[in-house]
Amino acid sequence: MKYMFAVLALCFSSSLLAQDTVSKKPVDSISTITVHKDARLDQLIKKQSYVNDITSREGRRTDKGFRLMIISTNSRDEAMAAKTRVYTYFPELKAYLWYQSPYFRVKAGNFKDRKDAEEFQKRLNNYFPKGVFIMKDIIEVKPGKAGEAEN
Repeated sequence: MKYMFAVLALCFSSSLLAQDTVSKKPVDSISTITVHKDARLDQLIKKQSYVNDITSREGRRTDKGFRLMIISTNSRDEAMAAKTRVYTYFPELKAYLWYQSPYFRVKAGNFKDRKDAEEFQKRLNNYFPKGVFIMKDIIEVKPGKAGEAEN
């Protein structure tokens, strides 16, 4: 019985060969393919390359600077509300939420100079009565402008 099954499997598998060894077309009759490419594809590739350079780790530059400590709390909801308030009233500032056990900390801004941070500190104190503090931190610097920091 085993041998009969093996012989049947061999017979059926010989018919399953996928490639012909004999070419049915002569080599001269093979046609060529012409590809018509839209010129806008090159522009899209350049734009995507630029975006990749900016957003990559090597594309982000950091430097010493100042950030504003908005809140340090045990409550995640309180921290998220503070971050939302920063984005609502100061959309030009970038807010950062860090969890350093057991505290959630919200910091805002990327200031190269302390004077710039002090200006925003005065404005933020109106919205955060517990106080806003200036802290030394490593800040993100805009790509392509090594000397300037984003506010």
